[in-house]
Amino acid sequence: MNTQQSLLSASRWRLWEPLLWLSAFAAPVLLPSHALIINEIAIVALFAISLDLILGYTGIVSLGHAAFFGMGGYAAALFAKLVMPDPLVGLAVGIVAATLLGALCSFTIMRGSDLTRLMVTLGVALILLELANKLDWLTGGADGLQGVVMGPLLGRFEFDLSGRTAAYYSLTVLLLLFFLMRRLVHSPFGASLKSIRDNRLRAMAVGVPVTSRLAVSYTIAAAVAGAAGALLTQTTGFASLDLFEFHRSADVLLILVVGGTGWLYGGVVGAIVFKLMQDALSSITPQYWTFWVGLFLVVLVLVGRDRLIRPWIWIATRRRGGQP
Repeated sequence: MNTQQSLLSASRWRLWEPLLWLSAFAAPVLLPSHALIINEIAIVALFAISLDLILGYTGIVSLGHAAFFGMGGYAAALFAKLVMPDPLVGLAVGIVAATLLGALCSFTIMRGSDLTRLMVTLGVALILLELANKLDWLTGGADGLQGVVMGPLLGRFEFDLSGRTAAYYSLTVLLLLFFLMRRLVHSPFGASLKSIRDNRLRAMAVGVPVTSRLAVSYTIAAAVAGAAGALLTQTTGFASLDLFEFHRSADVLLILVVGGTGWLYGGVVGAIVFKLMQDALSSITPQYWTFWVGLFLVVLVLVGRDRLIRPWIWIATRRRGGQP
């Protein structure tokens, strides 16, 4: 099987994939009282797959991915408050703002080791956090940007307290962007990203334009992260400094630890497990739920991850010519 046939085979949808997405879209109807957490899971999953593009497929380690999440969130919220409340236009504005920031920041990850990238990406997020805090006349500072009121989706569907419209909105955006990223990683461009991840010097030797590939992948990941941030502020009607906080970047890394990197569905699986576990533990032990989450992650990484996640990765990659 040549490379083109292998990529075509890998890009085909498996039987279980439509079933997974149909279940996701049926969930707000079947579980109406859980529509809000379904909305959160969809947003966090979108944020996680954006990081997976640069971490799992390109090999770029980042501790500042929240910078793009927060930029998209604030851009969408400010647009709704100051210009117009249309959700789809605001989503586009958030994506564009995060894309521009990603293109600008892509120059910072071209050189250096993984440790250097960790520090640089973290520094960018901290700078934006402080800027958002200082520009309180625009962002609301520590009090957050309040009074963000979204118009009805497509002019018909109001964002109500039940969260059903928000859940379907976020799930739809997640599905569309997931489909686009899936096509991207199973294209020749995606294959070149994997070659850079595996051996950058070898990729350069065979003619892969490493610098431009790194910049493009980082910019695309920033755009998708910005979409996730925009969805959060639009569906909650609030933007705060929490969007740029370090824990946002740390949480999404933990999600990929749970779900696995380099297969996109790792972000979806990790988001489901992480958010459901967080919700359940916080309701049982509001003060100590982070302890139990940390204990679970330690056990998972040390003894359980391969046994729990590896079979699903094998099923997803079997018969498509890929390596689990």
